[in-house]
Amino acid sequence: MSLLVLLCAAYLLGSVPFAIVSSKLFGLEDPRRYGSGNPGATNVLRSGSKPAAALTLIGDCLKGWLAAWGATRLGFSPSEAALAGLAAFLGHVFTIFLRFNGGKGVATALGVLAGVDWRIALASLAIWLLTALGTRYSSAGALAAAVAAPIAAFIFLGTVPTVGILAAMSAILVWRHSANIRRLLAGTEGRIGGKKKG
Repeated sequence: MSLLVLLCAAYLLGSVPFAIVSSKLFGLEDPRRYGSGNPGATNVLRSGSKPAAALTLIGDCLKGWLAAWGATRLGFSPSEAALAGLAAFLGHVFTIFLRFNGGKGVATALGVLAGVDWRIALASLAIWLLTALGTRYSSAGALAAAVAAPIAAFIFLGTVPTVGILAAMSAILVWRHSANIRRLLAGTEGRIGGKKKG
């Protein structure tokens, strides 16, 4: 399999909008119509359905993991596997199925990190949990984890291409949270467990 075919396949895999799929399976409103309007697990949780949010989280995470892990199993180099993960992440953020307007990419990014090296994923998850539980802001946890991921990659791997690819993914994730950053600064960001708003 050529690298180009791998990246296209990873992008299409990442484009599957599990927030929309799980919401339809559970008979819920389209998550783009309430809360933050983001088709992701945190916003689906605002619907009040924990199973739907869990399915979204697992699906979004698995597609990132499968892209990176699958590339390794197919014989691609670690940096190419990270590139495949980045393609899946971009598929989630700019999904072709939702007119290139997808989710923030937190769960998918975590899956990518797990596919590249479980230690990076574990360190980033720990940072997310500590920050999110401490502040009750999922976005704050995501931002902290995004900053920590390339640092953890450098510590555990030290390979410049892979660290650079993961740093690019983190930069996009932070950019996708620009509205959240503004709301955090203004004190209007929704907290974890908050009910959906019309």
